[in-house]
Formats: sequence, C-alpha cells, structure tokens
Amino acid sequence: MPLDAICLHVVVGEIAPQIEGARIEKIQQPARDQVILLLRGNRRLLLNAGANQPRVHLTGQLRDNPSQPPMFCMLLRKHLSGGRITAVEQEPLERVVTLHITAANEMGEQSAFHLILEAMGRHSNLILTDRDNRIIDCMRRVDFEMSQERQVLPGLYYRLPPKQGKRSPLDIGKDAFLQLLSACPDEKQADAWLLETFTAISPLIAREIVYRACGTTDARLFAVREQLWDSFFAWQSSVKENNFTPVVIKRDKKYSDYAYLDIRQYGAYAGSEICDSFCAMLDAFYEGREQAERVRQKGQDLMKAAANARDRVRRKIAMQEKEYAQTQNREQLRICGELITANLYRMERGATRLTAENYYADGCPTVEIRLDPRLSPQENAAKYFKQYNKAKTAEKMLTEQLTKGRMELQYLESVVQELQLAESEQDFNDIRAELTEGGYLRRQGKKQSGFQRASRPREFRSSNGLRILVGRSNRQNDKLTGKDADKRDIWLHTQKIHGSHVILCTGGEVPDAQSLEEAASLAAYYSQGREGGKIAVDYTPVKFVKKPAGSRPGMVVYTTYQTMLVQPDGELVKKLAVK
Repeated sequence: MPLDAICLHVVVGEIAPQIEGARIEKIQQPARDQVILLLRGNRRLLLNAGANQPRVHLTGQLRDNPSQPPMFCMLLRKHLSGGRITAVEQEPLERVVTLHITAANEMGEQSAFHLILEAMGRHSNLILTDRDNRIIDCMRRVDFEMSQERQVLPGLYYRLPPKQGKRSPLDIGKDAFLQLLSACPDEKQADAWLLETFTAISPLIAREIVYRACGTTDARLFAVREQLWDSFFAWQSSVKENNFTPVVIKRDKKYSDYAYLDIRQYGAYAGSEICDSFCAMLDAFYEGREQAERVRQKGQDLMKAAANARDRVRRKIAMQEKEYAQTQNREQLRICGELITANLYRMERGATRLTAENYYADGCPTVEIRLDPRLSPQENAAKYFKQYNKAKTAEKMLTEQLTKGRMELQYLESVVQELQLAESEQDFNDIRAELTEGGYLRRQGKKQSGFQRASRPREFRSSNGLRILVGRSNRQNDKLTGKDADKRDIWLHTQKIHGSHVILCTGGEVPDAQSLEEAASLAAYYSQGREGGKIAVDYTPVKFVKKPAGSRPGMVVYTTYQTMLVQPDGELVKKLAVK
C-alpha cells in the first residue's frame, strides 16, 4: 500500500521522540530521490521523495553514496550541517511532514529552517524553506507550465498542496455516516465509496473495512449497508486509540504489502509477519524494491548491453545448432557421389535424375538421385563429394563455435545475474569495466571524476565466528578465489547455475558443520536460484579450484568436491551480515 496519512502519522509518532533534539552530523543523497540525515547516536533518518516509495523513517540499511554529491545534497549540507532537529510535525490527515531545524547561517547566527517532505505519489517532493517559509530550493521544481494551481520554485513562499475536498474519517458519527451512505447508489462498490468519500484511507484499508463487514472485498453497497458502519467504527476507534501493529504481508515468500493493522482479506493466499517497529517494517518492505530501483537507475545501460549481447549470442547459437543438425546428414551426400561414380556408364549429360540401386543399404533398395543437367556425370559426382567434405568440415568448425558460444552465453548470463544483485555504485563500476574490457561496451573518453573506492566482497560472520566472503562481480570472484583466499579455505558455488563465489575462511582448521551450511546458504542466496527451493551447492578447498588459461572472468573448474542441499534464506543473510 502507499504510505497513507494515518500510517505516516504512526511513523512520525514513532520517530519523533528519537530524533527531536538530535544533531545532524552528515547529509547524504545516495539516490536521486533519497536524502539521509546522519544523526548523532548513529541514527539514520531516511527521507524518500520517489514517486513509487515516498516515506520517512529511521533506517538501519547502509547505502552507497555517489562519488560526486548531487547539487541538492550540497545545498542541504550548506544550510543544515551541524543543525539540530527541534520538532517533527505532520499536517493533520495529510501526507506532509515537516522537520523544524535550527542551524547556523552563513554569518554564524542560529537560524530556523524547515525541511518538508510531501509523500504524495508522483507529486512527492522534498523542499527546504527558511524561517519565513520562503523556498530555498527543492528536489523537484514545479513551474507554471507543470502546474497552474501551485508552483514550487526557489524564492516563492511555500504553500501546502491543495486538499482533495474529502471528509475526515475520524470525526464523523453514525448518523452522518449513514446519511452519506444513503445518498449513494446501491450498485456502488463499497470500497470505492469509502475512497471517494474519506481522506487518509488507502485502497488496502478500504477493502479491509469492507471485508470485515461482510467477508468479501468487492461487495456492493446494497449488500453491506447495515454492517459497514460497524466495521468502519471499529477501524475508527482503533485509530483514535492508537492501536496500531506493524504488519508486512507476504505472498510466495515475497513482501507484497504492509499495513498498520492485521490484514485478513487475503485469507490463506497470503501470510503476514509482525515487525518490531514501523521503521523496521518499512526497511524490510522496501529493501528489495530499492534494489530493483538501483538496477533500473544506475545499471539500466549495463543491463541493456548485457541482455542484448546475451540475446544475440542465443540467436547465434540457435542458428549454429540448426546448421550443425544439417551436417549430420552428410553421409547421404557421400553415398550419392559413390552411386553416381558407379553408374557413369549408364548416364548421359543433361539428365535430371539417376535411378540406381543403393548397394550401401540392406536389400539394395532403389533410390533416385537429383542431378544438375548443366553438369556432366563426373561433375555431378564431384559436386556431391564436395558438399560432403564441406559438411564434414562444417561439423568440426560448428562444434568449436558452439562450445565457445555456450561459454560466452554462460558468462553473459552471469553478468545479468550480477547486475540484478548489484548494491553499490562500486558494483556497477566494476561490472561496467568488465563489460568494457570484454568489448560489450565502448570505452568512455575520460574516467568518471571523483574518488572511487575499491569494491570489497560482501562480508559475513557465521554463528560460530568464521568469516565468510561473497564476491560481487566476476572480476571480484576471480580475485577472491585466485588471490585473496587461503588454499585451505573452503570455496562454495551453486551447482550448474550462476552464482557468486563464496569463501569460508577457516584459518587452516576444519570448519564446523553449521558454518559450512550457513556459507552454502549464502551461496544459494546470491545465485539464480534465490527464489526457488533447496539448491545443490558444491564445496571444496580452494586448492582444488583452478582458472583455465584464457577463460572469461569468473569461470573456474574444480575437482574433489562435495555437495549439500540448502535453502536460500534472506533472514540468515541479514543476521550474518557484517555492518
């Protein structure tokens, strides 16, 4: 569900006691629509003004920052760095949250600023104003051509977004509710009527109110008029009493929605999970979506290049396999040449076909051989022998090309998999360099400005304290396995599917079974089989893993291995991650 005004109210109530009075130590903008305020006490306040996921909450996730801060980030640093959050308030039943901040201005004097988040879908915005509510700047500027009703530009006074003209759901009584209900047509869908009549109610909550009234979500008003008020009043009372529960809804082991009360409308088709807090709920829900958004924003060109190259290789392999299948009939060409040679005495120039006994087959059946009337009998025989030799040579060449093509396809599929799992700007930079060196991307004229940190493998600690390293890219997999790992460490990789190289650091000792199983689960999670059931993972000491000469990045061969079946576990990944 979108973060509706009531859910936003609950989140603000949760974070306000934790951030009011806190000092702003750093300001970051890891993505185009995200700003993070690093507060004293190692707290991170996330303000997201993205169209698909606008929200505000404390986050525990570490996000990578671009080498060059965006202009809006630099503006916020200029005015708010070192400032203190004095208050957090939300406009009643509106998706607008204001952080009141006191910070030193350019003259060193304390001045008041307002950082305003409008979490309103595609109209979301993050706006900085001064003490007089004059706009200093904003994440998205809105001029007269974009909106005639309300402009958001530096220098203008800030005005709240126009209201929708709906009723408040918290101050309406039974008589007024039933009066509004009676004025609506019987055939009107009940949840649609709730959405059109009241503000601060999301589609999910509207359906839940209707479901609790009559046991279905698509009921018409004529079938639910009597029960709708009772269900609505129960919801209204729980909101007024601040009776909220952070709930994440799961379908097929994936987060599909969230809410501030228990959701019953899905029945057995979806499960629910109660979170420790609303901040933890939003962190867990949006983690996967942010991952996909990062790939879309930062890796879109890389994904397009890798996917196009992969599809091109697939088409090439399909054509070569078709040609290879045709070469398997070459023996018939040789037989035709032999039969023509054996019957030269019977043939005349200009004939279009030869009927002869095939003495190469049991029973010597009669066969018809097509001839080129423009050629002599000897030339027709030579033509068939030439086609036979050509098919024989083609088979050898196609076998080599198919082997190379399949290896290239396997490599490109691994790159696509890495892009889907990429988390930081360094990950994308490594994959970009890899594709450039492989000739799949053109070399850029000059390197990207700014400091680029060296990419490090993902790091985990097993329950028994053993270090586990997971490669982020093919080039990093090569370095991790071939250079960084001790020969006595354990190397793990999913069997027959693409995945990251995983190293269980043993210090020369025999690893315990639990650490080995946890490392295998990480290998399964960071692979193509993440969304499936149990996956076979091979493991062996690093000394048995070799990289063939001239092979593509990430490609290795290994011997003397063992295999275990494990389940990819996202919760285990979070538990073992080293932050």
